[in-house]
Amino acid sequence: MASPSSYMAIVTTALLILFLGSSTAQLSINYYSKSCPKLFPTVKSAVKSAIAKEARMGASLLRLFFHDCFVNGCDGSVLLDDTSSFIGEKNAAPNANSARGFNVIDDIKSKVEKACPGVVSCADVLAITARDSVVILGGPSWNVKLGRRDARTASQAAANNSIPPPTSNLNQLISRFQALGLSTRDLVALAGSHTIGQARCTSFRARIYNETNIDKSFAKTRQSNCPRASGSGDNNLAPLDLQTPTAFENNYYKNLIKKKGLLHSDQQLFNGGSTDSIVRKYSNSRSNFNADFVAGMIKMGDISPLTGSNGEIRKNCRRVN
Repeated sequence: MASPSSYMAIVTTALLILFLGSSTAQLSINYYSKSCPKLFPTVKSAVKSAIAKEARMGASLLRLFFHDCFVNGCDGSVLLDDTSSFIGEKNAAPNANSARGFNVIDDIKSKVEKACPGVVSCADVLAITARDSVVILGGPSWNVKLGRRDARTASQAAANNSIPPPTSNLNQLISRFQALGLSTRDLVALAGSHTIGQARCTSFRARIYNETNIDKSFAKTRQSNCPRASGSGDNNLAPLDLQTPTAFENNYYKNLIKKKGLLHSDQQLFNGGSTDSIVRKYSNSRSNFNADFVAGMIKMGDISPLTGSNGEIRKNCRRVN
């Protein structure tokens, strides 16, 4: 028979699993099938048109979902403007002059509101938009779990503390992802979202001038548009994937093996550490990368959603009702 202490441990573990599972169990791929049957085509056509206008937008929309989920869960808080009662996430260090696509989300939300007023949360719009962006740029598809509700507040401090900066080393990345229930494999797979998009000179200047685990000609190419002096050309952009910055595939990993990772945090994934073998695997197999990326996106979308009577369904993603 189990001792009282081991019995209590079993009960505590069971309750924890119940608690963690209860909110995500309420998420479902069919959540809006009756209440908003035109949801998916409405979102997809708006995302398609935004990416047709500017191919980079797909990466920006995907990044918004990451930055939403990493700060107090996938609750649409990244979309809130500052108010007199809180300073939100938009001007936090990882987002200021960097997070973009808010107008596109506004446009998608207004189209969804026309199709089914007051039904679909901004948090769910972000989740669907991220998936559609990946698919439109040539990446894999997946069934998005839905049923999240929107936060009524946001926290700049939480955003500053929760989103791993591009200066992170491998151990910092692994522990930050683990704190959110994401494995090291999830980390490496989700980092593959850097196969699309651009980064600002401020986020890779130290790497291209000071680091040694970088291809010399690659560093030189990047230096041509990112001056050494801080304050000069800070917002100049460079593609995270030198070869195909608007196509979602596995070139990102091939770049890392050649020491052509743009961010310090990118190259940390292939630098003689525990994740080298996963990078090699993805560089050799796009299908392995796609499968693990999809699994990681679904897990990330499950982080601390607001469900039931928590939160609200915002009418305008920029402000609480």
